Amino acid sequence: MPYRAIDLGMIILKSISEIEKMRAANLVVRDVMDHMGAMVKPGVTTGELNRVAEEMIRSRQARPAFKGYRGYNHALCTSVNEEVVHGIPGPRALKEGDIIGIDCGVLLDGFYGDMARTFAVGHVADEAARLLKVTEESLYIGIDKARVGNRLFDISAAVQQHVESAGFSVVRDFVGHGIGTSLHEDPQIPNFGDTGTGVKLRAGMVFALEPMVNAGGWKVHVLEDKWTVVTLDRSLSAHFEHSIAITEDGPWILSGR
Repeated sequence: MPYRAIDLGMIILKSISEIEKMRAANLVVRDVMDHMGAMVKPGVTTGELNRVAEEMIRSRQARPAFKGYRGYNHALCTSVNEEVVHGIPGPRALKEGDIIGIDCGVLLDGFYGDMARTFAVGHVADEAARLLKVTEESLYIGIDKARVGNRLFDISAAVQQHVESAGFSVVRDFVGHGIGTSLHEDPQIPNFGDTGTGVKLRAGMVFALEPMVNAGGWKVHVLEDKWTVVTLDRSLSAHFEHSIAITEDGPWILSGR
């Protein structure tokens, strides 16, 4: 989601039964994402990925969360190479050496699931492979900080430190978010910040954590289609996301296995 001035607003705590419903929604997303990973190869179009994803979602009696959201008309966001997020599916065919970020959300039984992964298309350059590795690592490092008693920006700081220590940069204009009966709830969760700051984390909070990491500088630009976000310097970008619940026993990755 686009980043605005920090406003913690009203963070909605979820009950165990509500979190279990969110788990069900996120497992649909996870199944779709696994299938997308199997489909990604040279020659496949982003439109074909989108078509299959929507069919899978509807076959599970769920609804594509992105379709109709603020006028967006697709089940997936498909962001290739320098595209950071919100790439629009269409006739573009993937090529050997590309990377593609796929973001998927569903609505099931009144609750949302949200997940993203970036996939290598065939064999990719070493730097692209390292970008994917570091970005995914930063997500799990952030998740590990999502514990009762920690502060919100402990998550943000952990992501930023890992990414920048690898020589990459975190996108600052788009951030993670709370999630529940709305796709985007408070709070916003940037991938940069200061340890020990932000609201204290409590059991029942549910977040969509999503590092967006650029191989070059952190600045981005929105294309004329009003959706596709690209790196300003046209360097590669990667995006990984999980929906997670904070519990007394630690973080629960709802879109994990």
